[in-house]
Amino acid sequence: MCTNKKTGIIGLGAYLPEKVLTNKDLEKMVDTTDEWITTRTGIKERRIARQDEVTSDMATEAANRALKDAGLTAADIDLIIVATITPDMFFPATACLVQEKIGARTVPAFDVSVACSGFIYGLAIANQFISSGTYKHALVIAAEKLSAITDWTDRNTCVLFGDGAAAAVLGPVEKGGILSVYLGANGKEGDLIKLPAGGSRIPATRKSIESNLHFIKMNGAELFKHAVKIMADAALEATRPLGLQADDISLVIPHQANVRILNAVAKRMGLTKDKIYLNIEKYGNMSAASSAVALVEAVKEGRIKKGQKILLDAFGGGLTWGAIVIEW
Repeated sequence: MCTNKKTGIIGLGAYLPEKVLTNKDLEKMVDTTDEWITTRTGIKERRIARQDEVTSDMATEAANRALKDAGLTAADIDLIIVATITPDMFFPATACLVQEKIGARTVPAFDVSVACSGFIYGLAIANQFISSGTYKHALVIAAEKLSAITDWTDRNTCVLFGDGAAAAVLGPVEKGGILSVYLGANGKEGDLIKLPAGGSRIPATRKSIESNLHFIKMNGAELFKHAVKIMADAALEATRPLGLQADDISLVIPHQANVRILNAVAKRMGLTKDKIYLNIEKYGNMSAASSAVALVEAVKEGRIKKGQKILLDAFGGGLTWGAIVIEW
């Protein structure tokens, strides 16, 4: 077995549903306004999957696009990881469903459930398998259908979330690649954002459904306080071992949660706003898919060039967080 291989992203692909739900549309659904949403979140619109379009469908489309970008086929993939909190069902894993849909071999396939940190966790796991020489190519997909677990009568949460998917093909590279990874979690703060019912603690019953316990519940004010410090600290922990300063990072791709959070993080890190990639205005918060889709779009727009160092930074329910430095 070969060891200590460098791992890089060799293919990317994203998929966004066609339906666009604007703030003006939401004004007709709940007691809110476009100005209120934009001022407090930075979101103008989000994508919503069709009723018959599930997480594995979006994940499959993103995966196929990433494979094409990498110049590979599903037969070349040795490992499939899907980061999601909105799986098609509790089991089998959505990754197994994607494996079948893309026509991959009977390779290991599993889901990662760490909410918005999912894409970074997935990259970190795949990196370990590839750098150790266990596998050559891994497919890491972040896909969410948050519209399925959003209470569209709750104006505090329904304005935030959207659907989408993105995928990365990882493989050995000669130069650069993943340079540093930092992951963390704090279960003591798990109640700040959660889906209360549907598991073994509160199985689905008429009462749980009538009580709206199968939708996202969130303490936004407390999350905001934690998010700024967590993301700034995670970035520092990921860059410190490399001896990097803010000027050494060409672009930061954060989890697209709230524009006020992201501006505060940039200030805390000493970064100019032009170094923070934002697409929250178009898509809202897509949980694990947010940073993944943002990475795909940043590359497509030419914001990331060969040899540059970029930083992915995220926090999510759990609480969980992660940051990863990649040399492109």
